[in-house]
Amino acid sequence: MSKKYLITGGAGFIGSHLSERLVNEGHFVQVLDDLSTGRMENVEHLTQKSNFKIKVGSVLDKVTLEELVQEAEVIVHLAAAVGVKYIMDNPLKSLLINIRGTENILELANYQKKLTLIASTSEVYGKNENIPLEESDDRILGCTYISRWGYACSKAVDEFLALAYFREKKLPVVIVRFFNTCGPRQTGSYGMVIPKFIKSAMLNQPITIFGEGDQSRCFTYINDVVEAMLRLLSCPQAHGEIINIGSTELVSINDLAERIVRFTGSSSTIDHIDPRQVFGENFEDMRVRKPDISKLLKLTGFAPATPLDEVLKKTIEYFEK
Repeated sequence: MSKKYLITGGAGFIGSHLSERLVNEGHFVQVLDDLSTGRMENVEHLTQKSNFKIKVGSVLDKVTLEELVQEAEVIVHLAAAVGVKYIMDNPLKSLLINIRGTENILELANYQKKLTLIASTSEVYGKNENIPLEESDDRILGCTYISRWGYACSKAVDEFLALAYFREKKLPVVIVRFFNTCGPRQTGSYGMVIPKFIKSAMLNQPITIFGEGDQSRCFTYINDVVEAMLRLLSCPQAHGEIINIGSTELVSINDLAERIVRFTGSSSTIDHIDPRQVFGENFEDMRVRKPDISKLLKLTGFAPATPLDEVLKKTIEYFEK
């Protein structure tokens, strides 16, 4: 049975892929995006479809948002300030969008108890380097002078708000923590490492790594992320839960860069610079970040499993086109 979805941030990287999947399955999709980090070209191919609409606007505009929420059956709240560079360049805007925007969504969704998915991030774990990271693990954050931790705190506040609405108001809400989602349509403009490296490699320009490059991450293919979200939205047991969505294939940033150079046939060199030269003296980073996805697997029977090499090749093919 088709449903009416509202996707905030639906012209962004994750939102556009989710919109495409839902439209192709016959659902009606209404997107709200202020195009600050989203791009119209991400959803241009959907605008000719009768079951897709996009409105350029902000989740901070409560009047517009209220009308869209009333028309929807399911809300997927992806609108947020994203990317380390963007967050550090726009600390106030990031906090307002992430906290006030989510507050608006939850308040309006609660009037008619609309099923709502709230997007969070692995950044909430901060400097906790447990391997793997479980949803119930402690958050270890740095000083409030450091803008990066403002993003982690804002998304944590989103989680607290969502859980409060579930516990006190019985709003059906699902919270997901993304771990480095990647794939076609992602842009490197806001510090996303894979498209940034690919662009440099294809231009045979030096690939710049912040720090020694031995920090390790798990990169998750966008199609796996979309599948996980949709399965969780169909799972009543996920209401009131926080769920990690991520690959468990760890790779160092040095290894990531080397793979991209190899797959593109590039002559790029790999350079290392002190991140403090770019982000300031107080910049902090994490050595390793890997999710525990047992809760996702238990709830949905699904776990992201697309190999990183395949993800890189698909993304490189997209950029080549």
